[in-house]
Amino acid sequence: MDTNNHPGGRGGLGSLFGGSPGYSQSDLAGVPLTGMSPLSPYLNVDPRYLVQDTDEFILPTGANKTRGRFELAFFTIGGCCMTGAAFGAVNGLRLGLKETQNMVWSKPKNVQILNMVTRQGAMWANTLGSLALLYSAFGVIIEKSRGAEDDLNTVAAGTMTGMLYKSTAGLRGIARGGLAGLALTSIYALYNNWEHIKGSSTRVSL
Repeated sequence: MDTNNHPGGRGGLGSLFGGSPGYSQSDLAGVPLTGMSPLSPYLNVDPRYLVQDTDEFILPTGANKTRGRFELAFFTIGGCCMTGAAFGAVNGLRLGLKETQNMVWSKPKNVQILNMVTRQGAMWANTLGSLALLYSAFGVIIEKSRGAEDDLNTVAAGTMTGMLYKSTAGLRGIARGGLAGLALTSIYALYNNWEHIKGSSTRVSL
């Protein structure tokens, strides 16, 4: 029996069991199913409502899609402390083995190596954590003052962090610290925008 000619046959099985009219093959033929496999003609769902072309998450009113400097400050400080502790532990182990290379492997040697590991780990964790704290504080202050978030804030915060960290070493130390912070943050900003720079240069050459 041809269901298309049968009364209510256009609805398929949905109309036989009292459901709402379905969609036939001709109805579904003109519906774009981007990124989806063809649906069964017996489904009583319009496929157009299944295509999602918007974000699948809801942001609070006035919130940005990317985290600001204040939110990233906690991650930055914690990551730098952990990185410093790991690097200091490895460096302390190297120094401890070097200083005790003439000693026989005994408890005093183990204690001396362990003391060197903990001392170096704490020192490097404190150093990198302090730098991250200063950098994050300067970044938040500059962002709130300018009302914008861009690479200029990164470079300015890095430069001011280096200058303040070396402020006890005199004018020459301040200059060296500022140049070191400027160089490191400039390299980071360049790396962070490398794809954009490369794309712009490609369009210019064309």
